Amino acid sequence: MSSLDRTSSSRGGRAKVLAIAGAGALLLTGCSEQVQRGWLPNAERDITNHTGSIQDLWVNSWIVVLLVGLLTWGLIIWCIVAYRRRKNDTGYPRQLSYNLPIEIFYTAVPLMLILTFFAFSDSTERAINTPVDSELVVDVRAKQWAWDFNYSYQGQEKYFAGTQAHLTGEEGVEETLPTLYLPVGKSVTFELNSRDVIHSFWVPAFLQKLDMIPGKTNHIYLTPQVEGTYQGKCAELCGEYHSEMLFNVEVVSEQEFLSHLDTLNDGHIGEEYDRKPGEVARNEIHGEGE
Repeated sequence: MSSLDRTSSSRGGRAKVLAIAGAGALLLTGCSEQVQRGWLPNAERDITNHTGSIQDLWVNSWIVVLLVGLLTWGLIIWCIVAYRRRKNDTGYPRQLSYNLPIEIFYTAVPLMLILTFFAFSDSTERAINTPVDSELVVDVRAKQWAWDFNYSYQGQEKYFAGTQAHLTGEEGVEETLPTLYLPVGKSVTFELNSRDVIHSFWVPAFLQKLDMIPGKTNHIYLTPQVEGTYQGKCAELCGEYHSEMLFNVEVVSEQEFLSHLDTLNDGHIGEEYDRKPGEVARNEIHGEGE
């Protein structure tokens, strides 16, 4: 066998291996939780009192966008076929300076779509962001690179001070992450604060995310409706160990929640542990953190 034949055979073998590996990877991704729930952002619809309306807005927006895309692609293909250059055509086709009906059409339709999207988005956002006199208030304090939780519930004031968990790949590390406990069926107000730099509070299963800005308190209002364990994270690049700024959320019965409160320290830890602006700037430069 010549060297050229051997090279061709080797390339063919590599191509087969890559094809098999690609097919295997595609098959394995089909087993993931994300693929199994299809185009839905959540496996369950009503994890909180807001996830249903958020999911409806998300899904319906995609349906409208897909229909508009299909219409646009169809018109493009039709124009390509109907007005293609024929074999016997010579010169340029007849030129039109403008077409008033078409110009009104492609101005009015996008405007109507934008106004419709705005109306539905605005109504959903207003419903989500309407302040509620909640049964539980949780003052969430983000810090490089962990979380503090201050609970106010039925006259009790308790706090949990989180420490950074280093994700070394060892089994059980996730259990050392700060854990936020919430009682199922009870309205909750999250008061979102930052001790140092800009962070972002995100529990993907709740379909809500909000920035945490030093010196400013933002709020999220919701009612957890499904017991379970959920993952939370910081969604704003906040320094060297941003990827390890994770936390767990446990939605439990009220009795279990009260039992958890009994294990926590009395009082709140608030602004007294926040960094001053000058300290934040120095720590950002030198890569230092709590």
